[in-house]
Amino acid sequence: MNLFHEIPPTAGLPLYTKDFFSAIFRKGGSLEEDFKNYFGAPFAAVTYSGTAAFYIILEALKSLSSKKTILIPSYVCPLIPLAIKRAGLKVLVCDINKDSFDFQNNQLETLCTDNSDILAIVAVHLAGLPVNFQAIERMAKGKKIFIIEDCAQSLGATYQGEKTGKLGDFAFYSLCRGKGITIYEGGAITTNLKFIPAINNAIECVAKNKFLSETLKILELLGYFAFYRPQLFWFIFRLPQVFWQAQGKIEKAFIEYFDCNFPVHKVSGLRKNIGHAMFPRLEEEIIKQRQVVSAYIAGLKDAPGIKLITEQQGNRSNYPYLTLLFDDEDRRRRAFNTLIGSGLGISQIYLSAITDYGYLKDIVGNETCPNARSIAKSHITLTTSTFLSKKEIFCVIEKVRKI
Repeated sequence: MNLFHEIPPTAGLPLYTKDFFSAIFRKGGSLEEDFKNYFGAPFAAVTYSGTAAFYIILEALKSLSSKKTILIPSYVCPLIPLAIKRAGLKVLVCDINKDSFDFQNNQLETLCTDNSDILAIVAVHLAGLPVNFQAIERMAKGKKIFIIEDCAQSLGATYQGEKTGKLGDFAFYSLCRGKGITIYEGGAITTNLKFIPAINNAIECVAKNKFLSETLKILELLGYFAFYRPQLFWFIFRLPQVFWQAQGKIEKAFIEYFDCNFPVHKVSGLRKNIGHAMFPRLEEEIIKQRQVVSAYIAGLKDAPGIKLITEQQGNRSNYPYLTLLFDDEDRRRRAFNTLIGSGLGISQIYLSAITDYGYLKDIVGNETCPNARSIAKSHITLTTSTFLSKKEIFCVIEKVRKI
C-alpha cells in the first residue's frame, strides 16, 4: 500500500465534476425541498453548520419557554455545550449506557423528575444509531420538555420505521465534510408547522450574509473536491493530526477543540445547489455502507474480547462508521496505536466523556460520567467509506482479529 494512502474515517460522499455542473445549471428543485420531501416535513432550512442549526433551534426555544436548562448525553460533540452556552442557557448532563449510546434511563428519569427547569432534551443518534426515542419521549411527556434530535450523523437512519429527524419537535443535521452529503461546512433544520414562525424569527435575528466568509467556504469546497480521495487525503487529514500530536495538543489533533464563536451566517445558492446535486446519491451510499458493516459483522462477530455496537431490532442505521468496544483498555490502546497509521480509516468518535474536556468544565460541570468515560477509553471505529475496497475490508478484519 502507498505510504500516503489514507481512507477517510467516515462515510463522506466524494464530490464529482458533474455536481458542480448541476449546481451551476440547476433545473428545478432545491436542497431545502430535498429535506422536506425526504422527511415529509413542512419546513426545512439550510444553515452554515449543524452547530449553527442547533444554536438557531435554541434561540427559537427561548421565545417559546422561560426554562433555561438543556439536557444532553455524556458522550457528545463538544460543540453541543458550546452552542448552549452561546444561547445563554444551562447544560445538564446525563450519562449513557456502558455498551450503547442511549441515555442511562434511571438517571434520565431522576433528572427529569427532580429538575423543573429542563427546556429540552437532546436526543443524539450517534454513529448513525437511532437512540431509544420511546424512553426519551416518556420522560418529556407531560413535563413540557421539548425534544431536539441531533441527526448530525444519522441522515437516512430510521427508528421503528420512522426516519430520525421526524420523531422530535426539532431536528438538525450536519452537511460537514465527511458527513455523507456535504457542502464542506453546512447544516439543516426541520420542524413541524407550529414551530416554523419561531425558527424563521431566530434565523432572521442571527443568520446574516457574509460574502468573504462564504467565498472562503466555496474555495474550501473546491479543496474537498480535489483532496477527498485516498491518494491525497493523508495530506489534509493525517498529516495535520500527526503535527498536533507531536505538539501534545491531542484535542486539536482529533478536531475536538472549539469555542463559542462558531459562524452562523447564511449559505450561498451555489453551495446549496451542490448539496442538491448530491442528494439523490444518499440512499445508494447508505446501502453500500450497510454492506460494509455486514462484512465487518460476519468477520468479527466471534472475535474474542470485542463487542460491536450495532442497530437495535426494528431500527436501520446509516452506519457512517462501525464502533467496536474492547473489553480491555490496554488491548484497545494497542489496537488503536497499531491501526491508526495503517491508512485503513481506523479512528475514534470522541476523546472523552463531555465532562472530561478541561476547556468545557465551566459549562458542563464536574459530574462523573463513568459509562461515557468507559466507552471513550474502550472503543475504536471502522470506516464504511465508499473508497474502501473488499480487500481492505478483509485486511481491517484480519488486523483486528490478530490484536
